[in-house]
Amino acid sequence: MNAYLVLLGGIIATAFAAVFIRLADAPALVIAAFRLGLASLVLLPVAAARDGAQMRRLSRSALGWALLSGLMLAVHFGTWITSLQYTSVASSVVIVTSSPVWVALASVALLRERLKRITVAGIALAVAGGALIGGGDLTLGGNALYGDLLALVGAWSVAGYFLLGRRLRHELTLVPYIATVYSVAALALLAAVLAGNLPLTGYSAQTYLMFVLLAAVPQLLGHSAYNFALRHLSATLVSVATLGEPIGSTLLAALILGEQPPAVVLIGGLVVLGGIALVTAGERT
Repeated sequence: MNAYLVLLGGIIATAFAAVFIRLADAPALVIAAFRLGLASLVLLPVAAARDGAQMRRLSRSALGWALLSGLMLAVHFGTWITSLQYTSVASSVVIVTSSPVWVALASVALLRERLKRITVAGIALAVAGGALIGGGDLTLGGNALYGDLLALVGAWSVAGYFLLGRRLRHELTLVPYIATVYSVAALALLAAVLAGNLPLTGYSAQTYLMFVLLAAVPQLLGHSAYNFALRHLSATLVSVATLGEPIGSTLLAALILGEQPPAVVLIGGLVVLGGIALVTAGERT
């Protein structure tokens, strides 16, 4: 029962991310840099104290995988957070959580794995749902479709982050792994902020509060809750349960931001989530 409650808490925590981002009055790259940077500042001392020897023994190849994984994570947060400036929370969060679909397709293209029938059905369902979302966002204008595309790039990049992470986890346990990758992503985002001559100071107290909440709630608490639940519940159950995040984000956006996406977008979102659930089930059976 405790594991189920922790899992529910993790879903709620991650669902707040889109709302916190909307309430932060800052450029998307700055928001992403603060989110990953603050999380890294918390994780690095813990990882160094507990697993410093493990981190120092990293091979050159592992460092290379960490660099690539961190860069993919930076692209993920940079594009997804930017997408929220153009499209609805519902569309953005549903599209960006489609990463299991792209991981499955990448496994076919890169690893020559064969897909199960249930996985193929899930991919087809997710694509159909994505078409519904795109059609619904046409009523919101071209900017909404641009936001959908950015969210899709966010899904592709986080799929790459997961695939690269599989290699890196052979040499690092969880805390040093996420501390290393988050730090690489934070530095990459900071470099992008400086290259774009974007300010890191001068924002309102509310915006700085959102930076802290983003690092603490969805990044640290939310993902930590998922990893705790994985120790006590099946991976399939946890993976499917995390599909509650887009539903929670949509409800929170309606309650806090007063955002009501078109009905066809909501229907398309449910279809996509059904497809992702099938893909996840296919990957775990």
